[in-house]
Amino acid sequence: MPSYRDDVVVLRTHRLGEADRIITMLGKSRGKIRAVAKGVRKTQSSIGSRLEPFQIADVQLYEGRNLDTVQQVETKFALAKQIVADYGMYTCASAMVETADKLTEHGNVAGHYPLLVGGLRALAGRDHDAELILDSYLLRALAIAGWSPELDTCVMTGEAGDHTAFVVSAGGVVADSVAPPGTPRLRPESIALLRALVTGNWEVADASEPDARREARGIVAAYTQFHLERSIRSLGHIDRTSSG
Repeated sequence: MPSYRDDVVVLRTHRLGEADRIITMLGKSRGKIRAVAKGVRKTQSSIGSRLEPFQIADVQLYEGRNLDTVQQVETKFALAKQIVADYGMYTCASAMVETADKLTEHGNVAGHYPLLVGGLRALAGRDHDAELILDSYLLRALAIAGWSPELDTCVMTGEAGDHTAFVVSAGGVVADSVAPPGTPRLRPESIALLRALVTGNWEVADASEPDARREARGIVAAYTQFHLERSIRSLGHIDRTSSG
């Protein structure tokens, strides 16, 4: 079976035997890759640190029947050290790679690799508030998967307007006349922030107020976990009530 190369983001690792690890990666060309990295847990291993979660690398692999085998690793962006040194950054990055892992479970979906790379590099570089980067990543990753929230038109009636009632199960905002009882109403500033996070409008996102961030974060977390039909464990370690 042939060897191949791909640019990858390391999503997670698992121990295998006494010296090996199974590395789960998101490849730029191949999508989800699971491979054995032999001997990486030995102290003399030269590639173990290059295959930690959040690292971005150029990897050569030998294609196997069930698991591929890592042959060579060249680091492209060494992000793990910066990310794990800050707990808030680490928990956000963990939620991002966990979401990427789940969204690409059933094949390669174009667009996920560059989005994840961009998000992790922005985190490591402290380009914006870590939780804003996470929420933007989650919304944009869901949009790639076909679940972009509707924020301008009622998803039930098609009526355009400044709707503030948001129904997670319906996929976006709804008009007051058809909003189910108990539907949360968001501040207009929270809707504006959600729009900015979906489109990557960082001028608006960075200028957002704490109350808008809190409301948007609650919607993003609920919306993500509804569409993935499972919880994102890493989100449980993030203080989603912080002021940002």
